[in-house]
Amino acid sequence: MPTEPLSAHAIEAGLRELPGWRLEGDRITRTYRLPSHFAAAGLTVHVAQIQEELDHHSQLTLGYDTVALAVHTHDAGGAVTRKDLDLAARVEGVAAGHGAR
Repeated sequence: MPTEPLSAHAIEAGLRELPGWRLEGDRITRTYRLPSHFAAAGLTVHVAQIQEELDHHSQLTLGYDTVALAVHTHDAGGAVTRKDLDLAARVEGVAAGHGAR
């Protein structure tokens, strides 16, 4: 059964609970700045682990001292769903532990 897309209002409400996350086109995005490349790589691995646990994967980009995510749900036609907000919340929950801001 496909996941249902969220309304614009539901997306806005969800993003209010996720500082730094924003809607860009058809996906939610966030870029974290970290104190070093090693810290950024560590956060990337942690995010990959969360994505595997949730069986929901984002576009995940590692820069020198940044980690960027862009996420939407393919089985909802590329729309934002509750799965995307849940993934973002899980990432928010671990990012500070890696020194992300």
